[in-house]
Amino acid sequence: MAVGAEKLVGTLRKPREETGLWSWLTTVDHKRIGILYLATGFAFFLMGAVEALLIRLQLARPGGGVLSAQTYNQVLTMHGTTMIFLAAMPLIAGFFNYMMPILIGARDVAFPRMNALSYWLFLAGGIILNSSWFLGGAPAAGWFNYANLSGPQFSPGRGIDFYLLGLQVSGIGTLVSAINFIVTILNLRAPGMRLMDMPPFAWATLFTSAIILFALPPFTAGMILLMFDRWFGTGFFVPSAGGDVVLWQHLFWIFGHPEVYILALPAYGIISEVIPTFSRKPFFGYTSMVIALTAISGLSFLVWVHHMFTVGLGPWVNTLFAITTKAISVPTGILMFNWIATMWGGDLRFTTALHYAVGFLVVFTIGGLSGIVNATSALNPQLQDTYWVVGHFHYVAIGGVLFSLLAGLCYWWPKITGRLLDERLGRRSFWLVFIGFNLIFFPFHILGVLGMPRRIYTYAPELGLSVWNAVATAGAFVMGTGILLLAYNLVTSLVRGQPAGADPWDGRTLEWSIPSPPPVYNFARLPLVRGRDAFWLEKRSGGGTMQPAPEEEHGHAGGGHGKGGHGHAIHMPSPSYMPAVVALGLTVASYGGIFRSLLVALIGLAILAFGIFGWIFEDDSGYLLELEEDVA
Repeated sequence: MAVGAEKLVGTLRKPREETGLWSWLTTVDHKRIGILYLATGFAFFLMGAVEALLIRLQLARPGGGVLSAQTYNQVLTMHGTTMIFLAAMPLIAGFFNYMMPILIGARDVAFPRMNALSYWLFLAGGIILNSSWFLGGAPAAGWFNYANLSGPQFSPGRGIDFYLLGLQVSGIGTLVSAINFIVTILNLRAPGMRLMDMPPFAWATLFTSAIILFALPPFTAGMILLMFDRWFGTGFFVPSAGGDVVLWQHLFWIFGHPEVYILALPAYGIISEVIPTFSRKPFFGYTSMVIALTAISGLSFLVWVHHMFTVGLGPWVNTLFAITTKAISVPTGILMFNWIATMWGGDLRFTTALHYAVGFLVVFTIGGLSGIVNATSALNPQLQDTYWVVGHFHYVAIGGVLFSLLAGLCYWWPKITGRLLDERLGRRSFWLVFIGFNLIFFPFHILGVLGMPRRIYTYAPELGLSVWNAVATAGAFVMGTGILLLAYNLVTSLVRGQPAGADPWDGRTLEWSIPSPPPVYNFARLPLVRGRDAFWLEKRSGGGTMQPAPEEEHGHAGGGHGKGGHGHAIHMPSPSYMPAVVALGLTVASYGGIFRSLLVALIGLAILAFGIFGWIFEDDSGYLLELEEDVA
């Protein structure tokens, strides 16, 4: 089989297209993969937003009839699952892919083909999950998919199978990405850049990847066990068969709460890049920031039981996890102090990006304060499963992430596209998003205190919930208008935006030392980093530009990936069909499992095997890119 695959792979024409569809299907360039993540994640974000609007229309008034109860459960489940796994995480991955290698002075990630595979697996998982709408019905057990509601007895359709296979396929891609980013940061930093010289966003990438590496496997194990319950009649989560439904909650939340920090740490990293640049000051308390990120990463694995205070684990267990949960507010508070102290006394430049960064500080603080209330185990039963929890969750996991991502988008958009956004439109979109967000989610706290349960699809008029639900629904349309205005700003900037130049913000870090948008090789010569805020250092006390590392000036031609760039020839990785082929094989095999079709599963496995052998045997020696002129 291996010989046959080798011959077949040898007959395939090597992908050489630099433009057009095939160039995107076969790309291994981290910047193009970053753009694919950002574009796909934004598309899924819009899908999740439409689902959110449907939910708000249903709840806008008592006895709403926009959705039936079953459809409401499906829309609610898909909204949460899409926003967490298919929008927030991929948008973060987009920034990791595009910006992190440039921020540390690398030409690409350590494993370019694995990087492409990560994207295609994420896309495959998203397609599998969302195709459920057209192939028998979407999952309807909530984004946490609690057993035994998700078991065959209470969810006999195929919706849960789409959930299990879609998230497992995309989860493989997420794990591959995490390994890739860790290896890249530890091995491909620019000459002279120590770990303690890295920009905050690189630290956030490193810690986030480490959390993913340890948090995702328990959730994957839980999904495999649930798949066995559904497909083969085992009883891991069936009490009558000796199983335990609480086991699912442990496996899910051991992943689920670190997941909050998988979303939050990149937000911290982005904010830590935006605020110093527009305050025109170095980051205040850099060392304490690294220590705080380390503490948060460790504590994130010691707090999951606060999601389970009401399942009967006992007062000692609840007290212990209440303490660890409140303890995590200490390093988070240190970060908040760092950001405010960085702005304090700074020469503030209130761009759209800084507006979103300050907006993040406000909404994240509100979310953090309501979280301290939730973490009180004696009070938690009064709030459990009410809209208070929904409000807290959206302020922390959605508001914090959304505002930071939009800050990052407005900050790095000129670098990615070479065009400036319209700042006037940007500020207007910010105020619409900020006002709309708070109109939606702050009333949720009031509704929770009034006793409105989460996940209900309607309510009676005499409960007194109508006014605040109507306010929240109006806020959804205000926020939606702000997002559309931002999208308009992004699109029109590509057509008539002012040229950004290489360094429109007087930036601190290495990405601002190269052209906008960056060339395919990032750096003609790898830069020599002489300290923290490397580009600022050269502009303030050096020659104004990054100097090449000594080995780059006197090296020989050729060299391995990431160490090239000798003279005018740079070694680049070759494009490849195989990452997309491997993802296609897993996708087809997954549909075989969902529909219990052995033939379809075998076809998928055959495509998968071909992709793996092709990966092994294809020519991956890369190529030398000759530079036409002596660019720095």
